[in-house]
Amino acid sequence: MINVGILGCGKIAQVRHIPEYAENPDVKLAAFYNPSRKRAEEQAEKYGGKVYDTAEELLADKSIDAVSICAANYAHAELSIKAMEAGKHVLCEKPMATTLADCEAMVECAKRTGKFLMIGHNQRLARAHVEAKRLIDQGLIGDIISFRTTFGHGGPETWAINPGKNVWFFDKKKAAMGAMADLGVHKTDLIQFLTGQRVVRTTARLVTLDKRGEDGELIGVDDNAVCIYEMSGGAFGTMTASWTYYGAEDNSTVLYGTKGIMRIYDDPAHSIVVKLSDGEEQTYDVEQIQTNDNQTKSGVIDLWVDCLKNNTPPEISGESALYAMRAVFASIESSQTGRVVEIEANK
Repeated sequence: MINVGILGCGKIAQVRHIPEYAENPDVKLAAFYNPSRKRAEEQAEKYGGKVYDTAEELLADKSIDAVSICAANYAHAELSIKAMEAGKHVLCEKPMATTLADCEAMVECAKRTGKFLMIGHNQRLARAHVEAKRLIDQGLIGDIISFRTTFGHGGPETWAINPGKNVWFFDKKKAAMGAMADLGVHKTDLIQFLTGQRVVRTTARLVTLDKRGEDGELIGVDDNAVCIYEMSGGAFGTMTASWTYYGAEDNSTVLYGTKGIMRIYDDPAHSIVVKLSDGEEQTYDVEQIQTNDNQTKSGVIDLWVDCLKNNTPPEISGESALYAMRAVFASIESSQTGRVVEIEANK
């Protein structure tokens, strides 16, 4: 039995991590910490386990094998490093950290301590994305020439544990970044997964168009991001992240290959639609993508527990997540400077 601790008992923990751990027969939810103790107590009452007054006290418990870091963005690196140094394996929510230096420090710590570090890039695990990857690798649409990938919804203020305009996602001190880190990192990781290529050059604009705090002023982080990505294998395309899609959520990806076009989560009737250059059309009904309003099992926790149980390093490791995070920070730099930014480390 794997004893797991939860650091941060907000919405992502309550909707994804905690219930998925509870459903896994190889896991015992043993420990909870949250800055507001009452929230941790509520989860312990529901699932069992002990509540700790501080993160440090939880991490000092030698019976805890692994932890989920579900805190606000600014705390990811510090908690992850403390946990690994305390002998715990770490599953950390995205974005990995709020600076590239912190991301690299997390990876270095995992290597130094020998502990697993996995990042919650769950788009790789969506069944249609897994099937699309299989079809792409088989050569169904040929070599990928260009793409567009999008993740947009109405914003985190309606989904957060305390809904409203004062959510921590809008606080630059706690979140550091907005839609780019919340949604863009998912699609950045995904396009690298699907194409088998890394982002090596980005031209980006991150803007705040509509989101306002309780004071009526525009929030301090971006609510929209548009990036032009150039990939290591020659593919070229756009990544769009938005918190201002006030309607149906858009979580689509379209890949344009030398033999045809693949649309993923872009058609309401079919999760994958392929139109080949000879006129043939193929459809694949795998599953509909989960949305903020329609949460389904992410697969992250089961994959993580399998890694722990079998002592197998996670595929979605901190080291693999670095490629996406470099593209995120390079895109921020591009937006700030108005220049194309090269990502030498991804080449």
